[in-house]
Amino acid sequence: MNVFQAAVLGLIQGLTEFLPVSSTAHLIIIPKFLGWEDPGLTFDVALHLGTLVALLLFFWQDWVNLIQSGIGYAQGKRGQQYDPLFWYIVLATIPGGIAGLLFEKKADRDLRDLRIIAAALVLLALVLVIAEFKGRKRKQIEQVSIADAIIVGCAQALAIIPGVSRSGVTITAGLFRDMKRDAAARFSFLLSTPLIAGAAAKKTLEVAKEGLPAGQAMPFAVGILVSAIVGIFAIKILLRFLQSHSTFVFVYYRIALGILLYVAFWYGIG
Repeated sequence: MNVFQAAVLGLIQGLTEFLPVSSTAHLIIIPKFLGWEDPGLTFDVALHLGTLVALLLFFWQDWVNLIQSGIGYAQGKRGQQYDPLFWYIVLATIPGGIAGLLFEKKADRDLRDLRIIAAALVLLALVLVIAEFKGRKRKQIEQVSIADAIIVGCAQALAIIPGVSRSGVTITAGLFRDMKRDAAARFSFLLSTPLIAGAAAKKTLEVAKEGLPAGQAMPFAVGILVSAIVGIFAIKILLRFLQSHSTFVFVYYRIALGILLYVAFWYGIG
């Protein structure tokens, strides 16, 4: 992994982690088609850390407010300043955490096939279309119920399948639960933070046992920096976009990419 490849993959991670198009799919597809070697666990850590930095920097005030409100709620205080949303997020994180612990290695080993990725891209796109038409889009994030949180949390567990997209499946679930588009995206990002933090911590400990491979310190740093910077802009752009636009542009992209992958597999490309 050289610095240029690290920058390209960091850019892809920062952009596609937060847009509902599947970062895992793109990080499998692009190195495969460019003939790059698998970047391995070390660079996977860098990308997770960059994504986590983006989330924490963008939503730090939200997390301060959520934690303060959650503590107050646990102490028996009620009112607009003390709501249970923090605890809903904690509860909703559990399904994704269990799925990651039980199935992550199996998914990495058995589900990285282009046909599976293509099918997941197209299938979720079609479900997202249904969510766009069915969802009433009336709930702000402050109105999220415990049932909403659990359903979106269970949906997040499906993100372990390459091509599904963590943000894609949780935004879709949020729309089905009548959230406004930008509220669904914001809840999706808040919900993903604990899982991404846990994954980054786990992978960092694994790398720390052996240390960084020779010559990988600079690509590692570049991967973190690029994915964090691009990620912040991607979050900001998506939240603003969804205030006044539908998700259909991502539906079209997912279907087009899925078709291209089927064609590539058929002709033995990649």
